Amino acid sequence: MFTVERAVFACAHLTENAFARRSGGEQNRNALERINVAQVNNPLRSGNDSKQAAGHSAGASIGQILQNSRTIAVVGLSSRRHRPSFGVSEYMQSAGYRIIPVNPAETEVLGEKCYARLEDIRDGVEIVNIFRRPEFVPEIVESAIRIGARAVWMQEGIAHAEAAERARRAGLFVVMNCCILKEHIKRFRLPAD
Repeated sequence: MFTVERAVFACAHLTENAFARRSGGEQNRNALERINVAQVNNPLRSGNDSKQAAGHSAGASIGQILQNSRTIAVVGLSSRRHRPSFGVSEYMQSAGYRIIPVNPAETEVLGEKCYARLEDIRDGVEIVNIFRRPEFVPEIVESAIRIGARAVWMQEGIAHAEAAERARRAGLFVVMNCCILKEHIKRFRLPAD
């Protein structure tokens, strides 16, 4: 059964150090240290508001993208309940979002058909949430652009500056190294059961 606490616990295990160990050791850890906790890099705005991002308008924010989107394709979603991708996606599904799993090793996750690639999804996707190592991000961003997604969201511990810049140039809202569950809880916490 879903609980916010279980989802937050799962999300907490997706730390910068855990991803750094899996995806490039010291080099990736150093790159992540140069990135703000919720880096969204808006080239259209100046100032210190790290919660703004380049999207379809200069004023797009994390809160707006979460409030105005309903469909999230989760690249790297696992059916293993202990994985952060599962807990985070389960929470977002309980918050009313349609979750579309993208993982060639799965057939169904959270009651939804799983797709091998973003391009295989026939329904519109608004947010592409990435649970893959940084070296896979450029290919995922290219796919997100091809399918017409509105946003690319790289979970905690995941950042790729060049791919983020490519997505922004294509008009996508970009978030790096930031947990979508934590950002949703900050803004729209679900009532306790």
